[in-house]
Amino acid sequence: MGLFGSSGIRQVVTADLLQLMFEVGLAAGGSCRSAVIGCDTRTSSEAVKYSFISGLLAAGASASDAGALPTPTLAYAARDFDAGAMITASHNPPQYNGIKLVNPDGSAFDSAQREKIEKAISKKSLRLAPWQKMKNCIDYTGAVDKHIARIRKDFPAEYGLKVVVDCGGGAASVITPQLLRKLGCKVVPLYCEPTGHFPREIEPLPENLGELMKAVKSEKADLGIAHDGDADRVAVVDDKARFIGGDKLIALFARQLGVERVVTTVDASMVIEEMGFGVARTKVGDAFVSDVLRAKSGKKVREFGAEPSGCYIFPRVSLCPDGIYSAAKIVEIASRRKLSALVDEIPSYPVLRGSVAGDRSVMKIVEKNLRAEAEGKLDTIDGLRLAFKDGWLLIRPSGTEPKIRITAEAKSVRRAKQIYELGIEAVKDAVRGEPFGFAQDRLVEP
Repeated sequence: MGLFGSSGIRQVVTADLLQLMFEVGLAAGGSCRSAVIGCDTRTSSEAVKYSFISGLLAAGASASDAGALPTPTLAYAARDFDAGAMITASHNPPQYNGIKLVNPDGSAFDSAQREKIEKAISKKSLRLAPWQKMKNCIDYTGAVDKHIARIRKDFPAEYGLKVVVDCGGGAASVITPQLLRKLGCKVVPLYCEPTGHFPREIEPLPENLGELMKAVKSEKADLGIAHDGDADRVAVVDDKARFIGGDKLIALFARQLGVERVVTTVDASMVIEEMGFGVARTKVGDAFVSDVLRAKSGKKVREFGAEPSGCYIFPRVSLCPDGIYSAAKIVEIASRRKLSALVDEIPSYPVLRGSVAGDRSVMKIVEKNLRAEAEGKLDTIDGLRLAFKDGWLLIRPSGTEPKIRITAEAKSVRRAKQIYELGIEAVKDAVRGEPFGFAQDRLVEP
C-alpha cells in the first residue's frame, strides 16, 4: 500500500487525509494502548490531530494531547507511553501535513510496525472498541519543560554567547529560544512566533537562510541556529555568517562527542571515514539510522547518528533526531572555541548533485552495467553506491518524483566531474535502453 515514506506520511491537506488519519489512529490503537500526541504549528494541524485522536479513541486506546511542540520533544515524552504520534509534514510547505509515529525510545515505527498499520487499512480490518471501552482524550502538560530539563542535565553551565535563532515560525518557537536563554545565551529571535504560514521557506537550506546570515553578521553574533517545521532538523551559521554544511556538522559533532562510530546515510561525505571514525551506512532517512542505533543498544560502543540533511541523533537521550539538543550542543562547542576555526579544520571535498528523468525500473539496467564495467566497490543498500579510492558515486531513484538522482564526491573538482558524468551517462543510457560502456579516461586517478 505504501502509505509511509521514510519519515512518516505526508500529503496535501484534503478530506482524504483527514479520513486517512482517522484510519491510522484506529489501526494504531489496536496495538498501542496509550499514546501521546503532538503537532507542529501548521494551520491544519489541529484538524489532522483530532482526526487521528478520534481513531485512537475509537479503538479503545487512551490519548494524551501534548499540544504544539517539536517532534523531538514529543518523542522524549513518548517514553511514558506505548507510542507517540507527531502531526507534521516536517520541512514540506504549509499546505502539507501528515504524521510521524514513534516508539517509547524515540525511534520511528519500523517497517514491520508500518506494514501492520497499512495492512489493517488496506484490508478494511479496522475494528471499533465497544462503546463501554472508549475513553476521553486528556491534556498532557509539561513536555517542553521535561525536554529542557533533560537537556540541561547534559549542559548545566551558562555559556554567555550571542545567538540568532531562526525558528521559521515552526514548532521550535516554543522551546529553542527558552532553552538557550536558560543556557545563559543572549538570544536574538528571528521568526520565533508560531505561525502556520511560515515566513520563509521552511526547509533550513542555505538559500532559505539569508536573513539569518545577515542577522549573525549585523548583530556580531557568535552563531546562528535555524530549524525546520517540526525541529527534528537544525542548521548552523558560524561566527563569520557562513552556513555550515551538514557533512561538516556531522564530523564536528562526532569529534566533539568523542564517538567511536558514526551511523549515517549513503549520501554522507567520505570525510567522516577519513577523520578516523568507524562508519555504518544506511538508506537515506533518519528512521534507518535509528534502526541501526537501536540494534546496537546496550553494547559498549560510543555511537552517534546523523543525516547530512540536518538530522542528528544522540542515543543516550533518544533515538529521535533532536534539533533542540543539537542546538544546545553546538552552543556548548562554540563556547570553547569559535565555530569558524573548528569548521575550517575539517576537510571538505567537492560534491555534485543532479537528476535524470526516469522511472526506478531502469535501476536494474544501471546495476547490471555497473557490475560489468566498474572498477569500484558497488553497494546496494539504497540505490547504487560505487566507491572509488578517491571518491564515490550514488545513483538512487527519488522517493517523490519520477527522477533518478545522481550524487558524486571526490578529492578534486575534476575527479568529481568525471564520476558525476559517469553516473549521468549510465542513467541516460539505461533510460534510452542502450548498452552502457565506460569511457576509460573517466576512471583514471587524478
